[in-house]
Amino acid sequence: MKNTPATGLPLEGVRVIEFTHMVMGPACGMILADLGAEVIKIEPPGGDKTRSLPGLGIGFFRSFNRNKKSVVLDITTEEGQQTARALIAQCDVLLENFRPGLMARLGLDYDSLKAANPRLIYVSHKGFLPGPYEKRLALDEVVQMMGGLSYMTGPEGRPLRAGTSVNDIMGGMFGAIGVLAALRERDKTGAGQEIQSALFENCVFLSAQHMQQFQMTGEPPPPMPSRVSAWSVYDVFTLAEGEQLFIGAVNDKQWLTLCRVLDCPELVADPGLQTNAQRVAVRPELLARLGEILRHREAGELSLKLEAAGIPYAPIMRPDQLVNDPHLKASGGLAPMQLEDGGMTDVVLLPLTLGGRRPGVRQPLARVGEHTEEVLGALQQHAPAQ
Repeated sequence: MKNTPATGLPLEGVRVIEFTHMVMGPACGMILADLGAEVIKIEPPGGDKTRSLPGLGIGFFRSFNRNKKSVVLDITTEEGQQTARALIAQCDVLLENFRPGLMARLGLDYDSLKAANPRLIYVSHKGFLPGPYEKRLALDEVVQMMGGLSYMTGPEGRPLRAGTSVNDIMGGMFGAIGVLAALRERDKTGAGQEIQSALFENCVFLSAQHMQQFQMTGEPPPPMPSRVSAWSVYDVFTLAEGEQLFIGAVNDKQWLTLCRVLDCPELVADPGLQTNAQRVAVRPELLARLGEILRHREAGELSLKLEAAGIPYAPIMRPDQLVNDPHLKASGGLAPMQLEDGGMTDVVLLPLTLGGRRPGVRQPLARVGEHTEEVLGALQQHAPAQ
């Protein structure tokens, strides 16, 4: 019996059991939970160690585990494995992101479960899809280096990882996309299937445009800091008092508009700056001229003028500043969530609307094992799958 209130969300009635930690698997589970699924997170005795990560990992658990139930179960024991199999039999979807081979050793891999659970959709979040690399352990940073992203992000000779867990998060997204497709297919066939989502292939997907660029030109693409821009004005400028602003003028009309905003008729009249191609040819000199003009401008005032004129621009924001971003607050992109200790925090919601609705926070962040009695107490005992 499912003790889950009606949500009116598209995945209401879908039951998910989650054996995950860190970011990739939990992100997949959170997406499904936000969309209305009942997600049961299995935690080891003492709780998921992600809860107590320090440093840059301190926000992982709160960010990717909302709207879930917490059940403590020791799946390293025979009793725990039997209970897990009984619970899996009542679920539509299983998520896992443990190191290669662990779930098989516990008898909780897809091949061990599919005969007794033919409708089960089983999602493995991995470092690599099947192939020569599949036994390797992977981290977001590892695949960013292998998948071309770090090379393209940093300056020449200094590969630089992206400043957030892009592959872990997107890997969870692709896992969730696979679940949605498999649920749709199961409606037609009655059968579940195994899904694999992998960090390395995810990162290569992010690099696909640069791979295609090489195949079209025969020249290795330079890192982004060394790139040959297609547009003359497409850069970060330092303004008065050290404030910075990205400004882009990507066609001739925007160039003329920018010149008017900056009150620089001499740039409009310059015969060597009439077309984007001309401006790109002298881009370093042009950016230096603009930099000298802009270093005396105040960012707030200029931003208002650029917005009114329809010129693409952006202040350089830090994550701590986004907590009070007026657009995020007004659009419902931040929502309060009660924490396991009774405190409150604002969390970032899924970046989508469904018929005008923003899938939000439906319950406090679960305490370790908070739902163990509820979930396992309702479990009908039966013999483990053979």
